[in-house]
Amino acid sequence: MIDALLALPLWALAVVLNIWLMGFSLAGLYVLRRWVMPRLKINTEAALFFGAAVMQSAMVLYGLVAALTAVNVWQHHVQVSDIVSNEATSIGGLWRDLDGYPQPARGAMQEVLRGYTEQIIHEAWPMQQQGQVPHQGVEWMKRFQSQLFAFEPSTEGQKILYGETLSAYNRLTQARRARLDAVNTGLPGVMWIVLLPGAMGCLLLSLLFPIEDVRYQATLVTCLSGFVAMVLFVIISLDHPFRGWMAIPADSYQLVYDQMMRK
Repeated sequence: MIDALLALPLWALAVVLNIWLMGFSLAGLYVLRRWVMPRLKINTEAALFFGAAVMQSAMVLYGLVAALTAVNVWQHHVQVSDIVSNEATSIGGLWRDLDGYPQPARGAMQEVLRGYTEQIIHEAWPMQQQGQVPHQGVEWMKRFQSQLFAFEPSTEGQKILYGETLSAYNRLTQARRARLDAVNTGLPGVMWIVLLPGAMGCLLLSLLFPIEDVRYQATLVTCLSGFVAMVLFVIISLDHPFRGWMAIPADSYQLVYDQMMRK
């Protein structure tokens, strides 16, 4: 279900969530007032007080879970964005280090690094947007590593540059590993069991009050449903950093490629 929601445009996702919760609330209001409420003896002060206490407790607990989840999802989205930026920065730094190498080693290693960046932009990123972990970059990294390790520095300056290049290469591989690990990260299924049915349960509790004016009650519960729908909208749209319409783009890699690698 979550995969289907992620495939929707943002406006469609917002509409679906609002229609779902508002429709559920209004349908529940109709059913409860027509068949359930007349059979319940809840006009006493104690019954109303207890119902209000239960509803308030449920809404507070659900609101706490939803708010913490939204904050966690946003922080994770930012962290993955930083990982992407770090990998692109590492590629750019490694490219500049290679400028100090003699030919033909410089040209050969820069060509492999250019190919690695191209495959990220044109092959790896579309796969990540489909929830698939790309593996093509492994061969590019192996080719670059073999060429880098085969180079033998002959001067003190080349030895210093070679050490810096190794450090830059290690930073690149670490950032790449972190990016791949983040491809399928997201909230566990148990959290969605709490968030989605929990939203319906909280809205249902808000209907168990004998409000005389049904229009007034319907207006309030519709507004409450819309607010809950928007909280879920934020969580769903940001849950998977590489998927959906809020997915992290490959702009950082494209910028490095355009400014440094384009022939």
